[in-house]
Amino acid sequence: MTVGSSEISDRGRRIYGPTPPGAAVRCQRHTPLDQAEIDAVVEIIATGHRESHSVELPVGLRTSHWPSVLRVMLLLDERIGRPGIGWKIGAASQEIQRAEGLPGPIPGRLYVGTAFASGASLPPELFINYRNVECELAFRLADGIELRSEPYTKADVAAHIDCLMPVLEIGDMVFEDWYGASGYFGSCLDNGGGASLVLGPEIVEWQDLDLANAHLSLHLNQAFVKEGFGRAAMGHPLTSLTWLVNWLGEHGRALAPGEIVSTGTCTGHCFVAPGDQVRLDVDGIGSVTAWFRP
Repeated sequence: MTVGSSEISDRGRRIYGPTPPGAAVRCQRHTPLDQAEIDAVVEIIATGHRESHSVELPVGLRTSHWPSVLRVMLLLDERIGRPGIGWKIGAASQEIQRAEGLPGPIPGRLYVGTAFASGASLPPELFINYRNVECELAFRLADGIELRSEPYTKADVAAHIDCLMPVLEIGDMVFEDWYGASGYFGSCLDNGGGASLVLGPEIVEWQDLDLANAHLSLHLNQAFVKEGFGRAAMGHPLTSLTWLVNWLGEHGRALAPGEIVSTGTCTGHCFVAPGDQVRLDVDGIGSVTAWFRP
């Protein structure tokens, strides 16, 4: 059974808020945040996570200045202070960039205690406002990728990979109205929208797989809802991983042995509710399932 588009639309309005994709009103400010303002934004978001509730960002602290947004995201990671297990890449696809008015991809941190094996029952305390399911392909590193002056190539990065995994990346943020908040890059400010990751089977012999044309399909409560291909992640998941490696290097960060990088959604957004079950099928690679506990 396939879920009808009108049903998905009605469901979406209940789950992600009143603003549909692409309809956010862009904030008026385009100038950089100064350090005091950056600290204030970081503290507001960190408080929401610490106390597990929604927060409101004052209009005066909202800006479309992209370097300020990235600075907040990185400083929030330092403020949260939790051990990391890797990174996720938000808005790797042009579809998401168009929907949220983004100038490019946005990283987010994956933390200890937020990654689960396929079949997981995800507790409600993992999430504050949303359960935004994205179907992705992820890599786990065998060894670390150190900082260096010259950019890494895809071949360089591929030599550090331990395995490939199909994954469900679950997005959330402290701001209400997902697409409304994109008017000031709300999910980007809040860890790139990253909340948790559900891991599928590990594929060690991945090198000969046609990942750009890998077919991913998502089922919600046993009904097919959407599909996509690996090329949605910057043309190829390895391209996406290489972008992240070099982006982190530009910001003085390296990847450690065993870290996981989820390379970006191949199917767009699918907002779900407590009690829902989801399944990702990747042809020739494997499946991932998760249940969101009420």
